[in-house]
Amino acid sequence: MPDADASAPPPRCILHLDMDAFYASVEQRDFPALRGKPILVGFDSPRSVVTTASYEARPFGCRSALPMSVAKRMCPHAIVVPPRFEAYAEASSKVFAILESLSPLVEPLSLDEAFVDVTGTERLLGPPVALAATIRARVRSELQLTASVGVAPNKFLAKLASDLRKPDGLTVIGAGDVERMLAPLPVGRIWGIGPKTAERLAAEGIRTIADLRRVGADELERRHGDSGRHWWELAWGIDDRPVVPDTQAKSLGQERTFETDLPDADVVRSILLAETEDVARRVRRSGFLAREVSVKIRFGDFETITRQATLPAATDVTAELWAGALSLFDRWARGSFRPVRLIGVTASRLSVGGRQAALFDEAGHERKRRADLVSDAIVAKFGAGAVRRAGGQTAPQLSPPTDGD
Repeated sequence: MPDADASAPPPRCILHLDMDAFYASVEQRDFPALRGKPILVGFDSPRSVVTTASYEARPFGCRSALPMSVAKRMCPHAIVVPPRFEAYAEASSKVFAILESLSPLVEPLSLDEAFVDVTGTERLLGPPVALAATIRARVRSELQLTASVGVAPNKFLAKLASDLRKPDGLTVIGAGDVERMLAPLPVGRIWGIGPKTAERLAAEGIRTIADLRRVGADELERRHGDSGRHWWELAWGIDDRPVVPDTQAKSLGQERTFETDLPDADVVRSILLAETEDVARRVRRSGFLAREVSVKIRFGDFETITRQATLPAATDVTAELWAGALSLFDRWARGSFRPVRLIGVTASRLSVGGRQAALFDEAGHERKRRADLVSDAIVAKFGAGAVRRAGGQTAPQLSPPTDGD
């Protein structure tokens, strides 16, 4: 066990909110005939994947990122529901409005997931556990949806806690609970340890978090490099990363991890497009311009590659960010595509202030930016599906990003 000073959690209180089967739950809320039935959100085509499986479909083995054809064989009576991304975006904006009414320190992870730092709010808002219960109650009463919330001293423990009693759960991991609660959990519960890595660790006799702790930080680092030491720290509940709202971030990104590798480049490209649109809106909402865009790709064996490019000028325009991201992705996909476990896009080298005039097509840039601002206003009022960009035709509309829950 690490010494007391090293293992003491920071004096913070972090909440992690994770909506329950988000896309499927929105469908069941909006269409009462679907309630209580197994539904698969996604397109009913050979190339489609399941974006979300309702809890009624999960006992049959259905899950997000599973090929739709496979999910239908596993659960023949499931109802396939085409995604309505605009409805999910609208529900998401209301969830974040609830969180931001309680703390300025909200870090979005996706449409349905966020960290909230509530350190020091007890006198104003009450104890953290009561605040978490209030959030769940407001989500239920205002949106007719359910959320699971974890309460803990840091981000890793809060995210872990929110997943322990889904759906509609509230779980607290305090400093005194770390050794007892984490020890029996499978090693795959640790951030950064996917199924392939868990298999390799199992071959070393490491199956639980307790097993990993016993190996020790130095030996894990010798075997697995910096990742090994990082795993050991998380195994003891050590995580000093702060909650960073968009307005304080040095970069803004979005990524999705899939339970199974996605073998179709067009599907991955369409998910990358949806992520880029989301990142571009966050860049504009935070008042930033980005000079660099990067694409992150992870494979089933946990190998990760990142490709980045400097943009011609700092921008917050969706089409310009997408042009950079698409070029990076296609350059890689043409030469060495293989099934993808994670895809992400990040806008970086953020700055505040006016755009320096580009040498070419400044008028075209301004037209695109005005279109984005109009689009943002429409999306804020009516949801993301109320308007579509012409640039969206670059990638096929096969499926929105999968709901990771």
